[in-house]
Amino acid sequence: MMVGILGRDINAWATTQLKEAFNLKGTSSAFFRFPNLVAKIRNLAAVSEGNFDISSKLAALIVRPMGRGSLEEVIFRMDLLHSLERHGVSVINSAGAIERCVDKYLTLALLDESGIPVPRTIVTENAKDALNGFHELGSDVILKPLFGSRGIGSTRISDENVATRIFKSVRFHHGVLYLQEFVPHGGSDIRAFVVGDRVTAAMRRVGKSWKTNVSQGARPVRIEIDEELESLAVRAAKIVGCKIAGVDILESDGDLMIIELNSQPGWRGLQSVTQFNIADHIADFVLKEVRKAG
Repeated sequence: MMVGILGRDINAWATTQLKEAFNLKGTSSAFFRFPNLVAKIRNLAAVSEGNFDISSKLAALIVRPMGRGSLEEVIFRMDLLHSLERHGVSVINSAGAIERCVDKYLTLALLDESGIPVPRTIVTENAKDALNGFHELGSDVILKPLFGSRGIGSTRISDENVATRIFKSVRFHHGVLYLQEFVPHGGSDIRAFVVGDRVTAAMRRVGKSWKTNVSQGARPVRIEIDEELESLAVRAAKIVGCKIAGVDILESDGDLMIIELNSQPGWRGLQSVTQFNIADHIADFVLKEVRKAG
């Protein structure tokens, strides 16, 4: 049996953790990059890298962050994952789950339609409607890129003149205006790391400002989560089709709400406050999924 890891950098921390975990379990692994993959039609090797036929030789493929890409590149990469799934490879997370989670609007819409608590959010291509939304959301909003992670590009706006200038600038570059109400959260949130039907580990991310991403300087603090929070995180992951997910949860005035869901989560910060090896749990889960597909 061989498991593939698809990402940007073979020396990335998460990749090396996964390779070591599979090696300790007697399972070989191989690393691949999207730019090196070749798709063929009317050919037995539907997806390959060099002479290696990925579509027939891998039992499973773990998808790590793919990095930036043009619209054509992103669509083609998702096409490759769909093709591998059709050829029997267990892709984790699936192409469909990644497509849903990479789009912040779609993720929150699906969660909201399923009764999961989320912040009030307004999305538009019109700067005037965005300004109306700014006031509707209390004149204190977070403007986020529709696609993106780690808090990069997210801006808090609480001034009408500033909002007007920024909204017009975003629209000049054909960006979509994704506005979310600012929810007071005391400078911290919770990252729940879902693997299968449970939260494997969780941490509180304590920021120096309203941003709580560890990559933006927030401090990870180990926590034990209760049944309510675990149920909320697992349910959210299932709604978008994720078998492995990083679920970001805000606590405000005793209420819980999900702000984002990452289908290709990192766990280096979480590992620093977790006693067991998270990659080992991921490897166990992936091998279990392969046996189920069997």
